[in-house]
Amino acid sequence: MGELYPVISPYDQRYVATSDRHELYVEQCGNPAGIPVLVLHGGPGGRCTSNMRRFFDPNSFRIILFDQRGCGRSKPFGSIEANTTNQLIADTELLRRRLGIDRWILFGGSWGSTLALLYALAHPVRARHLVLRGVFLMTRQELDWLYGGGAATFWPDAWQKFNRLVPEDERCDVISAYHRRLFSGDLPQEMRYGMEWFLWEARLMCRQGEPFQMEYPGWFARNFARMEVHYFKNGGFLDDDRFIMNNINFLKDVGGTIIQGRYDMICPPRAACMLADSWRAATLHIVDAGHAETEPEICRMLVRATDDLRFVN
Repeated sequence: MGELYPVISPYDQRYVATSDRHELYVEQCGNPAGIPVLVLHGGPGGRCTSNMRRFFDPNSFRIILFDQRGCGRSKPFGSIEANTTNQLIADTELLRRRLGIDRWILFGGSWGSTLALLYALAHPVRARHLVLRGVFLMTRQELDWLYGGGAATFWPDAWQKFNRLVPEDERCDVISAYHRRLFSGDLPQEMRYGMEWFLWEARLMCRQGEPFQMEYPGWFARNFARMEVHYFKNGGFLDDDRFIMNNINFLKDVGGTIIQGRYDMICPPRAACMLADSWRAATLHIVDAGHAETEPEICRMLVRATDDLRFVN
Protein backbone atom coordinates (compact mmCIF):
# COMPACT_ATOMS: atom_id res chain seq x y z
CA MET A 1 0.00 0.00 0.00
CA GLY A 2 1.25 3.47 -0.83
CA GLU A 3 2.79 2.82 -4.25
CA LEU A 4 1.91 5.27 -7.01
CA TYR A 5 -0.38 3.87 -9.67
CA PRO A 6 0.85 3.77 -13.29
CA VAL A 7 0.18 6.77 -15.51
CA ILE A 8 -3.14 6.31 -17.32
CA SER A 9 -4.52 8.17 -20.30
CA PRO A 10 -7.69 10.28 -20.16
CA TYR A 11 -10.83 8.77 -21.62
CA ASP A 12 -12.34 12.23 -21.98
CA GLN A 13 -10.80 15.64 -22.74
CA ARG A 14 -12.90 18.74 -23.28
CA TYR A 15 -13.25 22.47 -22.84
CA VAL A 16 -16.01 23.86 -20.64
CA ALA A 17 -17.03 27.44 -21.36
CA THR A 18 -17.88 29.80 -18.51
CA SER A 19 -20.27 32.74 -18.76
CA ASP A 20 -17.40 35.25 -18.92
CA ARG A 21 -15.30 34.04 -21.85
CA HIS A 22 -13.00 31.65 -20.05
CA GLU A 23 -12.71 28.08 -21.34
CA LEU A 24 -11.58 25.48 -18.81
CA TYR A 25 -9.51 22.51 -19.92
CA VAL A 26 -10.96 19.37 -18.29
CA GLU A 27 -9.87 15.73 -18.47
CA GLN A 28 -11.26 12.54 -16.98
CA CYS A 29 -9.57 9.18 -16.52
CA GLY A 30 -10.02 5.98 -14.54
CA ASN A 31 -13.42 4.35 -14.12
CA PRO A 32 -16.36 6.42 -15.51
CA ALA A 33 -18.60 4.65 -12.96
CA GLY A 34 -16.14 5.06 -10.09
CA ILE A 35 -16.10 7.43 -7.11
CA PRO A 36 -15.74 10.98 -8.48
CA VAL A 37 -12.65 12.84 -7.29
CA LEU A 38 -11.64 16.34 -8.38
CA VAL A 39 -7.95 17.23 -8.41
CA LEU A 40 -7.18 20.91 -7.73
CA HIS A 41 -3.72 22.03 -8.77
CA GLY A 42 -1.52 24.49 -6.89
CA GLY A 43 -0.30 27.97 -7.55
CA PRO A 44 -2.36 29.98 -8.16
CA GLY A 45 -0.92 29.62 -11.64
CA GLY A 46 -0.03 25.92 -11.81
CA ARG A 47 -1.65 23.31 -14.01
CA CYS A 48 -2.74 19.69 -13.89
CA THR A 49 -0.18 17.06 -14.94
CA SER A 50 -0.28 13.39 -15.80
CA ASN A 51 1.50 12.57 -12.51
CA MET A 52 -1.53 13.82 -10.57
CA ARG A 53 -3.56 10.87 -11.91
CA ARG A 54 -1.24 8.41 -10.16
CA PHE A 55 -2.56 8.90 -6.62
CA PHE A 56 -5.79 7.03 -7.37
CA ASP A 57 -6.75 3.43 -8.10
CA PRO A 58 -8.07 3.80 -11.68
CA ASN A 59 -10.47 0.91 -11.16
CA SER A 60 -12.15 2.63 -8.21
CA PHE A 61 -12.11 6.33 -9.06
CA ARG A 62 -13.45 8.64 -11.73
CA ILE A 63 -10.53 11.07 -11.73
CA ILE A 64 -11.23 14.63 -12.90
CA LEU A 65 -8.52 17.23 -13.44
CA PHE A 66 -8.83 20.75 -14.80
CA ASP A 67 -6.65 23.78 -15.38
CA GLN A 68 -7.94 26.79 -13.47
CA ARG A 69 -8.72 30.08 -15.21
CA GLY A 70 -5.74 31.48 -17.08
CA CYS A 71 -3.66 28.37 -16.35
CA GLY A 72 -2.23 25.48 -18.38
CA ARG A 73 -4.40 24.61 -21.33
CA SER A 74 -7.35 26.76 -20.27
CA LYS A 75 -8.11 29.78 -22.44
CA PRO A 76 -7.24 32.60 -22.61
CA PHE A 77 -3.89 31.62 -21.16
CA GLY A 78 -2.55 34.02 -18.57
CA SER A 79 -5.70 36.13 -18.32
CA ILE A 80 -6.39 37.76 -14.96
CA GLU A 81 -9.62 39.30 -16.22
CA ALA A 82 -12.59 37.92 -14.29
CA ASN A 83 -10.13 35.80 -12.33
CA THR A 84 -10.84 35.75 -8.59
CA THR A 85 -11.28 33.09 -5.94
CA ASN A 86 -15.08 33.29 -6.05
CA GLN A 87 -14.98 32.71 -9.78
CA LEU A 88 -12.75 29.65 -9.32
CA ILE A 89 -15.24 28.29 -6.80
CA ALA A 90 -18.05 28.95 -9.28
CA ASP A 91 -16.05 27.17 -12.00
CA THR A 92 -15.66 24.13 -9.76
CA GLU A 93 -19.40 23.98 -9.12
CA LEU A 94 -20.06 24.49 -12.86
CA LEU A 95 -17.90 21.45 -13.62
CA ARG A 96 -19.77 19.34 -11.07
CA ARG A 97 -23.09 20.15 -12.69
CA ARG A 98 -21.83 19.76 -16.25
CA LEU A 99 -20.34 16.35 -15.44
CA GLY A 100 -23.52 15.16 -13.72
CA ILE A 101 -21.89 14.53 -10.34
CA ASP A 102 -23.85 14.72 -7.09
CA ARG A 103 -20.99 14.57 -4.56
CA TRP A 104 -17.26 14.20 -5.01
CA ILE A 105 -13.96 13.95 -3.20
CA LEU A 106 -11.78 17.07 -3.38
CA PHE A 107 -8.03 16.47 -3.64
CA GLY A 108 -5.71 19.47 -3.49
CA GLY A 109 -2.26 20.54 -2.42
CA SER A 110 -0.91 23.97 -1.46
CA TRP A 111 -3.20 26.50 -3.23
CA GLY A 112 -5.23 23.47 -4.28
CA SER A 113 -5.92 22.81 -0.58
CA THR A 114 -7.11 26.41 -0.19
CA LEU A 115 -9.49 26.08 -3.12
CA ALA A 116 -10.75 22.68 -1.92
CA LEU A 117 -11.56 24.14 1.50
CA LEU A 118 -13.24 27.22 0.07
CA TYR A 119 -15.34 25.18 -2.35
CA ALA A 120 -16.39 22.83 0.44
CA LEU A 121 -17.32 25.77 2.67
CA ALA A 122 -19.48 27.17 -0.13
CA HIS A 123 -21.02 23.79 -1.04
CA PRO A 124 -20.62 21.43 1.95
CA VAL A 125 -23.33 19.03 0.75
CA ARG A 126 -21.32 18.41 -2.42
CA ALA A 127 -18.10 17.50 -0.61
CA ARG A 128 -17.77 13.79 0.07
CA HIS A 129 -14.31 14.07 1.64
CA LEU A 130 -11.26 16.33 1.37
CA VAL A 131 -7.70 15.07 0.90
CA LEU A 132 -5.32 17.98 1.47
CA ARG A 133 -1.55 18.26 1.18
CA GLY A 134 0.64 21.17 2.30
CA VAL A 135 -2.17 23.25 3.77
CA PHE A 136 -2.35 26.92 2.82
CA LEU A 137 -5.05 29.05 4.48
CA MET A 138 -4.42 32.25 2.49
CA THR A 139 -3.47 34.40 5.47
CA ARG A 140 -1.13 37.36 5.74
CA GLN A 141 1.00 35.42 8.21
CA GLU A 142 1.65 32.70 5.61
CA LEU A 143 2.48 35.27 2.92
CA ASP A 144 4.83 37.08 5.31
CA TRP A 145 6.57 33.79 6.03
CA LEU A 146 7.28 33.11 2.36
CA TYR A 147 7.76 36.66 1.04
CA GLY A 148 8.63 38.66 4.14
CA GLY A 149 11.78 36.94 5.32
CA GLY A 150 10.57 33.97 7.37
CA ALA A 151 11.67 31.24 4.97
CA ALA A 152 14.78 33.32 4.24
CA THR A 153 16.04 32.40 7.71
CA PHE A 154 16.51 28.83 6.46
CA TRP A 155 17.29 29.65 2.81
CA PRO A 156 19.35 32.86 2.93
CA ASP A 157 21.21 32.05 -0.29
CA ALA A 158 18.00 31.44 -2.27
CA TRP A 159 16.38 34.52 -0.70
CA GLN A 160 19.32 36.68 -1.74
CA LYS A 161 18.84 35.62 -5.37
CA PHE A 162 15.11 36.33 -5.13
CA ASN A 163 15.41 39.63 -3.27
CA ARG A 164 18.27 41.11 -5.26
CA LEU A 165 15.96 42.23 -8.08
CA VAL A 166 13.93 44.42 -5.71
CA PRO A 167 15.22 47.97 -5.04
CA GLU A 168 16.20 48.39 -1.41
CA ASP A 169 13.50 50.96 -0.70
CA GLU A 170 10.79 48.48 -1.89
CA ARG A 171 11.87 45.42 0.08
CA CYS A 172 9.32 46.06 2.81
CA ASP A 173 6.67 44.74 0.37
CA VAL A 174 8.23 42.25 -2.03
CA ILE A 175 4.88 41.09 -3.42
CA SER A 176 3.96 44.61 -4.54
CA ALA A 177 7.44 45.20 -5.93
CA TYR A 178 7.24 42.07 -8.07
CA HIS A 179 3.64 42.87 -9.03
CA ARG A 180 4.68 46.24 -10.49
CA ARG A 181 7.33 44.64 -12.66
CA LEU A 182 5.39 41.54 -13.65
CA PHE A 183 2.64 43.78 -15.02
CA SER A 184 4.92 46.50 -16.38
CA GLY A 185 4.27 45.80 -20.06
CA ASP A 186 8.02 45.33 -20.55
CA LEU A 187 8.15 41.67 -21.66
CA PRO A 188 11.88 41.04 -21.02
CA GLN A 189 11.48 42.47 -17.52
CA GLU A 190 8.35 40.41 -16.88
CA MET A 191 10.13 37.24 -18.03
CA ARG A 192 13.13 37.95 -15.80
CA TYR A 193 11.06 38.66 -12.69
CA GLY A 194 8.72 35.78 -13.46
CA MET A 195 11.57 33.28 -13.59
CA GLU A 196 13.11 34.60 -10.36
CA TRP A 197 9.73 34.40 -8.57
CA PHE A 198 9.23 30.86 -9.82
CA LEU A 199 12.73 29.74 -8.85
CA TRP A 200 12.38 31.06 -5.29
CA GLU A 201 9.53 28.63 -4.66
CA ALA A 202 11.15 25.87 -6.69
CA ARG A 203 14.31 25.97 -4.56
CA LEU A 204 12.23 25.50 -1.40
CA MET A 205 9.98 22.76 -2.76
CA CYS A 206 11.79 19.56 -1.79
CA ARG A 207 13.58 18.43 1.32
CA GLN A 208 15.16 15.36 -0.24
CA GLY A 209 17.35 15.25 -3.32
CA GLU A 210 18.20 18.07 -5.67
CA PRO A 211 16.30 21.37 -5.71
CA PHE A 212 12.93 20.98 -7.33
CA GLN A 213 13.14 21.19 -11.12
CA MET A 214 10.26 21.81 -13.51
CA GLU A 215 10.89 21.57 -17.21
CA TYR A 216 8.67 24.48 -18.13
CA PRO A 217 9.76 27.38 -20.34
CA GLY A 218 9.98 31.00 -19.30
CA TRP A 219 6.43 31.81 -20.37
CA PHE A 220 5.14 29.33 -17.76
CA ALA A 221 7.24 30.93 -15.02
CA ARG A 222 6.02 34.40 -16.03
CA ASN A 223 2.39 33.32 -15.99
CA PHE A 224 2.78 31.42 -12.72
CA ALA A 225 4.32 34.48 -11.06
CA ARG A 226 1.76 36.91 -12.48
CA MET A 227 -1.12 34.74 -11.28
CA GLU A 228 0.34 34.38 -7.79
CA VAL A 229 1.02 38.09 -7.28
CA HIS A 230 -2.45 38.88 -8.66
CA TYR A 231 -4.01 36.69 -5.97
CA PHE A 232 -1.58 37.39 -3.14
CA LYS A 233 -1.62 41.18 -3.52
CA ASN A 234 -5.41 40.96 -3.19
CA GLY A 235 -5.38 38.68 -0.16
CA GLY A 236 -6.82 35.83 -2.19
CA PHE A 237 -9.93 37.99 -2.76
CA LEU A 238 -11.25 36.84 0.63
CA ASP A 239 -13.28 39.13 2.88
CA ASP A 240 -11.37 38.12 5.97
CA ASP A 241 -7.75 37.12 6.56
CA ARG A 242 -9.00 34.24 8.71
CA PHE A 243 -11.94 33.38 6.49
CA ILE A 244 -11.31 29.63 6.38
CA MET A 245 -10.68 29.24 10.11
CA ASN A 246 -13.62 31.46 11.03
CA ASN A 247 -15.98 29.30 8.97
CA ILE A 248 -14.52 25.82 9.45
CA ASN A 249 -17.51 24.73 11.54
CA PHE A 250 -19.49 24.48 8.30
CA LEU A 251 -17.39 21.37 7.55
CA LYS A 252 -18.27 19.59 10.78
CA ASP A 253 -20.01 16.83 8.80
CA VAL A 254 -17.38 16.59 6.05
CA GLY A 255 -14.41 14.29 6.58
CA GLY A 256 -10.86 15.29 5.80
CA THR A 257 -7.41 13.77 5.52
CA ILE A 258 -4.48 16.17 5.83
CA ILE A 259 -0.96 15.18 4.76
CA GLN A 260 1.63 17.71 5.88
CA GLY A 261 5.40 17.76 5.53
CA ARG A 262 7.08 18.63 8.80
CA TYR A 263 9.85 20.45 6.91
CA ASP A 264 7.58 22.25 4.45
CA MET A 265 9.26 25.60 3.81
CA ILE A 266 6.49 26.95 1.58
CA CYS A 267 3.48 26.04 3.72
CA PRO A 268 4.81 25.37 7.25
CA PRO A 269 2.94 22.85 9.45
CA ARG A 270 1.38 25.45 11.74
CA ALA A 271 -1.54 26.06 9.37
CA ALA A 272 -2.28 22.34 9.03
CA CYS A 273 -2.22 21.90 12.81
CA MET A 274 -4.54 24.87 13.35
CA LEU A 275 -6.92 23.50 10.76
CA ALA A 276 -6.94 19.99 12.24
CA ASP A 277 -7.48 21.33 15.78
CA SER A 278 -10.63 23.17 14.69
CA TRP A 279 -11.93 20.67 12.14
CA ARG A 280 -12.91 17.67 14.23
CA ALA A 281 -13.85 15.52 11.23
CA ALA A 282 -10.29 15.73 9.84
CA THR A 283 -7.26 13.58 10.53
CA LEU A 284 -3.76 15.06 10.35
CA HIS A 285 -0.66 13.11 9.32
CA ILE A 286 2.68 14.92 9.64
CA VAL A 287 5.41 13.19 7.66
CA ASP A 288 9.16 13.50 7.20
CA ALA A 289 9.05 15.60 4.03
CA GLY A 290 8.99 19.07 2.52
CA HIS A 291 6.30 20.55 0.32
CA ALA A 292 6.28 18.70 -2.99
CA GLU A 293 3.73 15.99 -3.74
CA THR A 294 6.60 14.02 -5.34
CA GLU A 295 8.42 13.46 -2.03
CA PRO A 296 8.35 9.74 -1.10
CA GLU A 297 6.54 10.03 2.25
CA ILE A 298 3.95 12.41 0.87
CA CYS A 299 3.32 10.17 -2.15
CA ARG A 300 2.92 7.15 0.11
CA MET A 301 0.46 8.85 2.43
CA LEU A 302 -1.60 10.41 -0.37
CA VAL A 303 -2.04 7.03 -2.04
CA ARG A 304 -2.90 5.43 1.30
CA ALA A 305 -5.48 8.16 1.91
CA THR A 306 -7.20 7.61 -1.42
CA ASP A 307 -7.01 3.81 -1.06
CA ASP A 308 -8.83 4.14 2.27
CA LEU A 309 -11.61 6.07 0.53
CA ARG A 310 -12.38 3.42 -2.09
CA PHE A 311 -15.15 1.92 0.00
CA VAL A 312 -16.41 4.99 1.85
CA ASN A 313 -19.90 6.26 1.01
